[in-house]
Parts: sequence; C-alpha cells; structure tokens
Amino acid sequence: MASRAGSSSRGRTGKGALAEEASTMKKVKEWSNWTLKKAKVVVHYGFIPMVIIIGMNSDPKPQLYQLLTPV
Repeated sequence: MASRAGSSSRGRTGKGALAEEASTMKKVKEWSNWTLKKAKVVVHYGFIPMVIIIGMNSDPKPQLYQLLTPV
C-alpha cells in the first residue's frame, strides 16, 4: 500500500496535467503579447530621438536644425 501512495504522487498522467499545461501556455502567450505591445510602443516613440542622438554624436557635429532639415 505504501508503494501505491508514492507512485501516484510522482507524476500526473490525466486531465490535470493537460489543464496545467494549457494554463501555463496561456500565461506564456499573455506575457509575450504584453511584452511585444510594450516593445512596440518603445520602438515607436524612441526611434526618432535615437536617430537624432546618434546624429548629434557623429564626427562632423551638426547642429540640431541641420539634422531636422531635409536638405
């Protein structure tokens, strides 16, 4: 009898394991969606300032209006 109790607690092989796996996958999917949405906002609002900062630190040292004008 003692061996039966020990073997039943070792692993799950029923609906509980599938439900737990589905729950874990759902949480991973929600987390990845949340992360990608936040990354999209960061890239959207951070790209132009990053280009301006990189341009300001380049070798010829242009003025800000020179970076922003199309000519």
